[in-house]
Amino acid sequence: MDVEKVTNEIIEFIRDYYKKNNLKGAIIGISGGKDSAVVAGLFAKALGSENVIGIWMPCHSKDEDYLNALLVSKTFGFELKEFDLTNIYESYVRQIKEVNDVSDNELVDSNINIKPRLRMSTLYYYAAMKKGYIVPGTSNKCELYVGYFTKGGDNVCDISVLADLTVDEVIRIGEYIGVPDKVIHKVPDDGLSGKTDEEKLGVKYSDIAKVINNEEVDIETYKKIKIIHERNFHKFQIPTYKK
Repeated sequence: MDVEKVTNEIIEFIRDYYKKNNLKGAIIGISGGKDSAVVAGLFAKALGSENVIGIWMPCHSKDEDYLNALLVSKTFGFELKEFDLTNIYESYVRQIKEVNDVSDNELVDSNINIKPRLRMSTLYYYAAMKKGYIVPGTSNKCELYVGYFTKGGDNVCDISVLADLTVDEVIRIGEYIGVPDKVIHKVPDDGLSGKTDEEKLGVKYSDIAKVINNEEVDIETYKKIKIIHERNFHKFQIPTYKK
């Protein structure tokens, strides 16, 4: 990949879309990870940092993630707002438990998935307040291929600039545009479950990229990735009755 060429193409892609649709700015959820950092950096370069607003949305989050989010905002010069979702999340879970006879164990997956949905609702709330602002997506090609996202959460967006880039390609662009080293090379995790992405998936992003690019991987890894891909294919296809 020609990093300079692809980076410039993405920036022009953003500018063209904004010009054609008479848009002004971007509301971006800043997690402290590399994907949101690269997206924020690209939009700051395309639109000007004054037209980018980053939203840090802690919910039992790590202090390190906040410091990384702050570092990214300072690096690219955009405003970082905080909207703490902890009380909202806890109230949500408490009410669910009050009206349903369920144990904490039964709520593990539901609790993990409600967090990105609350975050996406928050981003769109902010976007609705700011006329001409939209919400860019931050999912990369490897995550999308295996369906590593929450329906109605981090897959929702108005424009996507990383969806055709593997994790390694995202890192290379991040290095090129100046994402801080500690952020761009941070071990990826969702900041929600206490596990890294690869621990949750059971496969490496580098191997997912190899499968996407038809490169050689061992047969067991190939089968595992294919199973995950097929198991989550429902996230991309909504059964629709047509008369």
